[in-house]
Amino acid sequence: MSGQVMAGLRLGIDVGGTNTDAVILDPTDEVLAIAKVPTSVDATAGIGNAVQAVLAEAGCRPALISHVMIGTTHATNAILERSDLGRVAVVRVAGPATHMLPPMAVWPDDLRESVEAGSTIIPGGAEMDGSDVHPLDVSPLEAFFGSLDRFDAVAIVSTFAPVANRHELRTREAVIRLIGNGVPIVMSSEVGSIGLVERENATILNAALARVAARVTRAVQQAVANRGIDAVTYFAQNDGTLMSLDYVRRLPVLTIGSGPANSIRGAAYLSGCESAIVVDVGGTSADVGVLTSGFPRISALPVDIGGVRTNFRMPDLVTMALGGGSIVRGTERSPIVGPGSVGFRITEVAQVFGGSITTATDAAVAARRCRLGTAPSPVGPDMAASVMDLIGRMIGEAVDRVKLAPGDQPLVAVGGGSFLIPDSLPGVSGVIRPRHNEVANAIGAAIASVSGNIDRLYDLAGSGREAVLAQARSDAIRQAVLHGADPEGTEVIDLEELILNYLPSSRLRVRAKAAGPLAASSATPDGHGDWPAGPR
Repeated sequence: MSGQVMAGLRLGIDVGGTNTDAVILDPTDEVLAIAKVPTSVDATAGIGNAVQAVLAEAGCRPALISHVMIGTTHATNAILERSDLGRVAVVRVAGPATHMLPPMAVWPDDLRESVEAGSTIIPGGAEMDGSDVHPLDVSPLEAFFGSLDRFDAVAIVSTFAPVANRHELRTREAVIRLIGNGVPIVMSSEVGSIGLVERENATILNAALARVAARVTRAVQQAVANRGIDAVTYFAQNDGTLMSLDYVRRLPVLTIGSGPANSIRGAAYLSGCESAIVVDVGGTSADVGVLTSGFPRISALPVDIGGVRTNFRMPDLVTMALGGGSIVRGTERSPIVGPGSVGFRITEVAQVFGGSITTATDAAVAARRCRLGTAPSPVGPDMAASVMDLIGRMIGEAVDRVKLAPGDQPLVAVGGGSFLIPDSLPGVSGVIRPRHNEVANAIGAAIASVSGNIDRLYDLAGSGREAVLAQARSDAIRQAVLHGADPEGTEVIDLEELILNYLPSSRLRVRAKAAGPLAASSATPDGHGDWPAGPR
């Protein structure tokens, strides 16, 4: 990079299974430098290496970086690998109506054993209209907490808490009186949507990730500080927007799915498309999603995370075990691609890098889809053609699954393995391969805005539908500003009304999402403050 560099630069980082990508953008969103380094076993060390590489490429002083935005897989990996999870004491405020299905009853056995410290159901909870379904009684909590040997976090869940969370708030106060402020306490009204069991699952997972969140946020801050960067740090969340460090410590579960969301946002920025299909091919997996109004389309259905059914917002994706490091087996007539992958070891073991394992990248080099490596590909032309044909069919089937409307749509190809995507596919009007698409995920993090989401029941009596929708818009904007968005540039980007047949006609459920650029002050939300570390 040449020329004078202005201050106020943004550093975007995305930690993938194969590579950790980093980009530096100037205040006008111009890409100044990019870097891609192998993800290390210690992902935090990989972050430091990526930061060092992109600073060297940019040739700028670390002091010019004002914001750092990072997307990370730490939370996802902790759940999938059942590692570093805290033990959670679960308090469900829903007695006596829900005793027939105790908390975590349908969790995978190994995950429940890793997470469950104990659970109890106490009288209380709200009705669907916000009234009390049963008077709250916190007196059983003393005996419950007295019976536990060890717990690292507390999850509090009440029926219809997103409508009325007063029983969760009062229960939280009672828990603090009993155990103090020594462990994180998570309320379900902050995490999920209306459904009790799915919201409870998401809340418990969130509480179990408290230790991971504290460790990762400290490590990321240390990694950038070690490179001389003194900047405000944000984490990417799973709707393609940003969350402050305080918010990550409180709601780490919302970082799950941030990688694909970043890629879709990066694809929108790089291609200029507001609506398109996005295929992000990395070294280990490929994600196929939909770009709607510049943001990822969010799944309307509950999503399984590590075998647990949840209902917090997640990108609507089809994920395949397909990437540049996918291991190729079989014959010319019947090739097999994946699901095994060499991952971040591709530069050591793939044949085009002097190794002995045949990967999708080896086949792509032989088919002249890309030029990579330090050695010729030994894959024969017929085998290479068969592998590329199979990969094209795999991607085509995934594209067909995410399409909700007939007609051809543009497809934006991104990711380090995007060379595996063919130039034509059924149902696709054209394949767009924008410049810098190999680091679209890090760019998506760097250009991300700050969002606010609400999912509430509103009373139409005495106000009417238009007044309720106006209030929902205002509530969503207020949430975005609370999280650090500039109030001048924040607007509602999604508004959905849901008819609930089991409710009186005077109640309307509204989902709204607002998003805006970072506020100049870069203030972070107050929230409940930092969570202390350590078990009780």
